[in-house]
Amino acid sequence: MAYPKTMHILLVEDDLDLGRSLQQSLRTEGLSSEWLRSAADARRFVAQNAYDCVLLDLALPDAFGLDLLREWRKAKLAVPIIVITARLGLEDRLAGLDGGADDFVLKPFIAQELVSRIRAVVRRSAQQANSEWSAGSIRIDTRQHQVRVGGQAVDLSPREFGILLELVRAGGAVVSKDELARRLEPLGDPVDFGAIEVHVHNLRRKIGAEAIRTVRGVGYRLAS
Repeated sequence: MAYPKTMHILLVEDDLDLGRSLQQSLRTEGLSSEWLRSAADARRFVAQNAYDCVLLDLALPDAFGLDLLREWRKAKLAVPIIVITARLGLEDRLAGLDGGADDFVLKPFIAQELVSRIRAVVRRSAQQANSEWSAGSIRIDTRQHQVRVGGQAVDLSPREFGILLELVRAGGAVVSKDELARRLEPLGDPVDFGAIEVHVHNLRRKIGAEAIRTVRGVGYRLAS
């Protein structure tokens, strides 16, 4: 069964060969991504879309990646950012980390290691210790695409799995219908709000009617 992408990545890299290979590696690991080659496009896309992690090259054709990183952090952008670069100097690495990077990866690197680092910084940003996400009695294993509620396995459809994962990630905060619609199909047309309501109804039937609260006119959140 094909499950929805569990993470959506923004790749900002101007090298054509590396960009293509990275997208393929992310796709193989079950991560969706958008690939941009300039700082100008990165600024626009970050403002208009939601990402779980940003992979940022320092050597961009229209800006120094470190300046873009500092700009985003100054604007309170909270998304995890991993700097990828061929620069070997300690000063460059320290500048990247001090500028707000969550991790720093030197080229060339093994794609599988980069994916592991992506998962690690996303977990840290959500204060999760491993690949299992939890909220109350709910446990989600993102690698196995398994859900347990109160220790009991629950069989969810791909859409239900995706919605529940986003709500657990939010940690009790409200997730708007618009956000769910875009995250369920990050590279395609947003999911219809009516379909989301049906999936939430089915989720409540499977994990408990009180587990998901409706915030009228906005979206949904997990009950405390």
